[in-house]
Amino acid sequence: MRLPIAMSSNDSNTFDGLRVAAFEARMAGPLAGLIRKQGGRPVEAPALREVPLGGNPVIDDFTDRLLAGGFDVVVFETGVGVRYLTGVIESRISRETWLAALAGVKVVARGPKPASALRELRVRIDHQVPEPNTWRETLAVLDAHLPVEGKRVVVQEYGQPSVELMDGLQQRGAIVTSVPVYRWALPEDLGPVRRAIAEICEGAIGAVLFTSAQQVVHVLQVAADDGREADLRSALASRAVVGSIGPTTSECLRAHGLPVDIEPEHPKMGPLVAAVAAGWRGVGKAAKSRSSE
Repeated sequence: MRLPIAMSSNDSNTFDGLRVAAFEARMAGPLAGLIRKQGGRPVEAPALREVPLGGNPVIDDFTDRLLAGGFDVVVFETGVGVRYLTGVIESRISRETWLAALAGVKVVARGPKPASALRELRVRIDHQVPEPNTWRETLAVLDAHLPVEGKRVVVQEYGQPSVELMDGLQQRGAIVTSVPVYRWALPEDLGPVRRAIAEICEGAIGAVLFTSAQQVVHVLQVAADDGREADLRSALASRAVVGSIGPTTSECLRAHGLPVDIEPEHPKMGPLVAAVAAGWRGVGKAAKSRSSE
């Protein structure tokens, strides 16, 4: 059974009542609000959760080595990672001691989110990686401003290791240490993402928004577990418009054989929603779905 997709007005730069699935978790509410502002009907289906690594001996080792002057460069990958790391460290030592140690190294922030979290702590940021904030831009910033040959570089990881970044650092002669602070897991409640997958397969959702690569992995995993992976792939290829927030997510989509119909110029939620709202008709998929109802 296929559910209707509501589309009725003449505004060619909005979703015009289109149902839009979003797999974002932490910022699900704000993303849904952006979809509504663009005339869409959001379908919130969080596809991952961040699980802090409690009792993490790697963080303890990082802290001890930082205090002892054992690093030259620290690369912070995510804002939430900065906050998790700070919380764990400050359970052992004072904030003043931790920040004083950090002041003795070069600090690199991979984009605005870790930069914002560091500024909250009043940490000096030596270099901020520009958009689209991938490992490529990180290495380019280091090559241009902070050559790492022979340097002791520590990378605050996010939900999974950045293999390309680590390899690139090692190829440049850096002595690299990684510090994982959280891992990605499936949501405890899989109901919303399962329902969204079913509605995508049934043609009831006209566009989907992926805001991280791991969402792609998890959505395919849940679809496979439910015996709907082939149906989902078919729907994303022929009916639902696929919006990707940026290059890393787009690479993951393509690596898994899925299309990328729209990617915004700037890898942020606002530009993503605006780009898909303005461009979904031009893709033609949702129009096909509408005409076949």
